[in-house]
Amino acid sequence: MMNCAVILLLTSSCFAWSSAAYTPNSAAPKKLKYLIDPPVYPEVVGRRGHNVTLPCILRTKPSHYKVKWTKLEPGHIGPENIIMISNAHASKPYGHLGPRASLRKAHTMDASLQLSHLELEDSGMYRCELVNGIEDENVVITLRIEGVVFPYQSENGRYRFTFHEAKEACAEQDGTLATYNQLYRAWTEGLDWCNAGWLHDGTVHYPIIHPRPVCGGELLPGIRSYGTRDKDHDRFDAFCFTSQTSGSVYYISGSFSFQQAGHACQRQGAELALVGHLYAAWRFQNYDQCDGGWLRDGSVRFPINNPRQRCGGIPEAGVRSFGFPNKMAHLYGAYCYR
Repeated sequence: MMNCAVILLLTSSCFAWSSAAYTPNSAAPKKLKYLIDPPVYPEVVGRRGHNVTLPCILRTKPSHYKVKWTKLEPGHIGPENIIMISNAHASKPYGHLGPRASLRKAHTMDASLQLSHLELEDSGMYRCELVNGIEDENVVITLRIEGVVFPYQSENGRYRFTFHEAKEACAEQDGTLATYNQLYRAWTEGLDWCNAGWLHDGTVHYPIIHPRPVCGGELLPGIRSYGTRDKDHDRFDAFCFTSQTSGSVYYISGSFSFQQAGHACQRQGAELALVGHLYAAWRFQNYDQCDGGWLRDGSVRFPINNPRQRCGGIPEAGVRSFGFPNKMAHLYGAYCYR
């Protein structure tokens, strides 16, 4: 039986707690004259690499108008991220989303935005705005990328990342720093993690389902929060977010050092999988393999969808971890990606 490191780690006490997703503060919406609100689908769900349509339908047309699509940054901080501006005759794309954006135009009243080849960073809130001088109107649609949140720490131990290092670490594992809402959803789906980690907005949190003294005391289950921290000096772990990939993960049985595992994958035209690859395979392909294997970051993990006693003995499904063993002295199989 493997003596694996489980996914529940211990940490110090917390400063705050919450059990609800962030919601923007807004005044009561005014009744719209030209746009239909709420839209057909106030939340659209897609996966990385897929295409989606964000709905925006006109009820009636003013004599002169433009439709402007904008991606709203968290907290509405920073310059306006315009994607597309159109009128009755033509449209013009803008910014980094523009090349992947187009208007659906299923009928004359359709101003819906189509996004192709979705990326992790595309999740968020989008505004469709009818610009008509003094009668501007808008509706907001949320795009949610379907994915999985995974905690990640440095091979040098717990709480070693500044915000910028955490962001880089997630990118190196085929992910991005998770948003609060992504972490909240992961918590509702069973993520219970006792180490605090950076999120996309520069805040630090950790999700608790089973309260215990070593994880912030006997507060109710929820998202424990350290609030906004110094991005350059404070150090924590990271909560990363990834989605499905275009490739596949598979296991090679053997007793390999880290270097030998890499060569084993290369001989089959593959490479050692990233942590994000393994979590995506576990989440989207129900990957289940009761064998520890090397990953490209030097960690050893294995994915379990059918929990059983001989595979770690933990009743919940998840990706189990042995941490970062000695790359020469410890021998495991290899998880490859191609």
